[in-house]
Amino acid sequence: MFNKRLISCLTCVALCLSLAACGGNSTGSTASVDDNTTDEIDQDENAGSEEGQEPDAEEADEDISTLDSAGEELEGESDDTDEDSSSDDSSEKVYESKRESVTVSKSADSLKKGMTLSYPQIDPARLDNTAIPWGMGPDRDELNRPITALQYQQSYQDFNVDFIVPTEEKVIYLTFDEGYENGFTESILDTLNRHNACGIFFATKPYAESRPDLVKRMIDEGHIVGNHTVHHPSDGMQAHDIAYQTAEVTEMHNYIRDNFNYEMCLFRYPTGMFSKQSLAVVSNCGYRSVFWSFAYRDWETDNQPNPQEALAKIEGALHPGAIYLLHAVSETNASILDEFLTYIESQGYSVGNYLDTLDK
Repeated sequence: MFNKRLISCLTCVALCLSLAACGGNSTGSTASVDDNTTDEIDQDENAGSEEGQEPDAEEADEDISTLDSAGEELEGESDDTDEDSSSDDSSEKVYESKRESVTVSKSADSLKKGMTLSYPQIDPARLDNTAIPWGMGPDRDELNRPITALQYQQSYQDFNVDFIVPTEEKVIYLTFDEGYENGFTESILDTLNRHNACGIFFATKPYAESRPDLVKRMIDEGHIVGNHTVHHPSDGMQAHDIAYQTAEVTEMHNYIRDNFNYEMCLFRYPTGMFSKQSLAVVSNCGYRSVFWSFAYRDWETDNQPNPQEALAKIEGALHPGAIYLLHAVSETNASILDEFLTYIESQGYSVGNYLDTLDK
C-alpha cells in the first residue's frame, strides 16, 4: 500500500512539473536547456524524410484513440472563453473537433502576430517514449495521398498532430525548414509573394538570431513562422527527458515572442523522430505538430538534386491536403518553386494558409 501511494505521489509531481513548465505557449518562464548536452544543428532531416522508407507497421496500425486504462487518458480541460475579453483587435473561439476542443486566439492584423492554441493537457510521464521514425511507404490512395500518412493521421489524432491535412479539396501547404541560411530564402519569399502563396518557415533559434531580417520579412509578408527547436537535437526530441524537450519548445517560443512580437503555434520535429511522450510535451506547450506527406533528399548542399528530376518528383506527388517539406538551403528548390506553383495552379490547386486548418 505504501509503495502504491508513493508511486501515485511521484506521478502527480511529474505531471505538475510538466504542466507548470508549459501551461500554454504564451507562458514566459521556461526550463533552461543545457548547452553542453546538445548536438550541433544538423541540416540532415534524417533518412526518414525519404518517401520510400517504410515506417513501423505496428505503430501505424496502433489505435491510440482509447489509450490504455492505466491512466494514459487526456488530462484537463481547455480554459473557458472570457465573455468580456472580445475586442476589435482580436477574437477567441472554442472549436470542437473529433480530436478534442481547442481554444484558438487570432490576431486581427492578418495573423501577423501569430496565433495561440490551448489544448487539454496530457500527462507525458505516463506515455511510451519509444522512438518512432516518420517516413512514408510507396502506397497511395485514389487521390494520390500516401496511405501511411493517412494511417498516422488517424492513429495519433489525439496528440494534435498532422502528417497530412485530411481533406479532398485541392489545396496544399508549403513548409520550409530553416536550420541555417544558405542564400535562397529571399528568392523563395519573392516567389511565394508573386503567387500570393503562404509558406510556413520552421526556424531554429540560431537561425532567428543570425537572420532577424528574414524572420521579420516572413512575418511582415503574412507567412507563418514555426518552431523548429533551439538546438535541433539530431538524436530526436524523444532521446531527452521531459524538461529538456519542454525547454527546446518554450525557449524558442519565448525568443520569437520577445523579439518579434509573434506567437508561434506550429512545431516541426528535428529529424522527424518522435514518440507518444514527445507529442504530448509539444501539445502541452500549446503547439500543433506538423510533419509532412512529401519530402525528398534536398538538404545536401553539395549534392543537389537535378532541377528537372526534382520538379517531376514534386509534381508527381501532388495530392489534396499535401504537406510539402522543402529545405530552404536547397538551390534546386529555390530554382523550381515558381514552375511548381505555376503547375499546381494549372491543375486547379492552391496553396493554403495552415492557420485556417486550425479553425476546422
